[in-house]
Amino acid sequence: MPNYGVVDLGSNSIRLVVYEVKDDRLTAYTNRDFKSLANDKVMAGLAAYVENGAFTQAGIEKAASVLKGHAKRARFYRCKRLEVFATAVLRNATNRAEAVAAIEDASGLPINLLSARDEAHLGFVGATCDRSVKRGTLVDIGGGSTELTRIENGRDFDDASIGQGSLSSFAAHVRSILPTGPEMDAIAAELLGRLAELPQAEAYRAETLFGIGGSVRAAAKMLAQTAGGGARPKTMTPDDVRAILHWCRVDPDAFAHTALKASAERIHTLVPGCVILLALFEAFEAKRLEICKYGVREGYLIERMLSPSAR
Repeated sequence: MPNYGVVDLGSNSIRLVVYEVKDDRLTAYTNRDFKSLANDKVMAGLAAYVENGAFTQAGIEKAASVLKGHAKRARFYRCKRLEVFATAVLRNATNRAEAVAAIEDASGLPINLLSARDEAHLGFVGATCDRSVKRGTLVDIGGGSTELTRIENGRDFDDASIGQGSLSSFAAHVRSILPTGPEMDAIAAELLGRLAELPQAEAYRAETLFGIGGSVRAAAKMLAQTAGGGARPKTMTPDDVRAILHWCRVDPDAFAHTALKASAERIHTLVPGCVILLALFEAFEAKRLEICKYGVREGYLIERMLSPSAR
């Protein structure tokens, strides 16, 4: 059974996942056709290396260093293919072509820069590889952007990207580690303003949201920790998210101690991510969020590496 390596170069982390594929000659794939052998995440914080809209030389060196380490680990697994894709942190840089070329030269790895539409669509492909979704809205709150996908009759439509994520919200609005009440309000106001700029924001209204990405998982971990550290929930409600944010407002010290147990590496982006999530809940009049196990990386594996057209 061949191994395939996927590297997700994001605003907050750079993650290598090595998948063992049962048969790479199939015409269609589900989650039962592959399994993760290795999942190696480096919290590179590349969004901090953007100055005046441009990705800096220091960021290029940081990204290349992490990629070379991931490539070395992938060689241990004798991957049949290893591919790197990048999202908002490079996509939104004013010097994206130059930055991508420089990282490729320094790391020795080609980089596939996903468009906003590509990222949203691949998130849908991954999120639905273990389930059938007839209707709803898929939400992917990343570090530098938030992707939205309308799902109707089991297909994705209106794939869109909002240039605001948990890490970029932290950088733009938060002075300390945890945001204050007014800072939370500023994050929400920015998100609502960006939603208003979408051509058809009302198209995303749905009773059920489907969540992928690190911010959604961090919120689920925090909810589990507040309940005593049990298993992560598979669903969340608007009231669940409101409770998390209310706790941060009224007792930030106790909140911080629990957040460190839930997701230490995301303590600074946890609350901004929850603020964005609650704003989406309210704007789309949704009643619940189903937390998906798979996302963009699995979608990339299925559609860009394993599909017959990609061979």
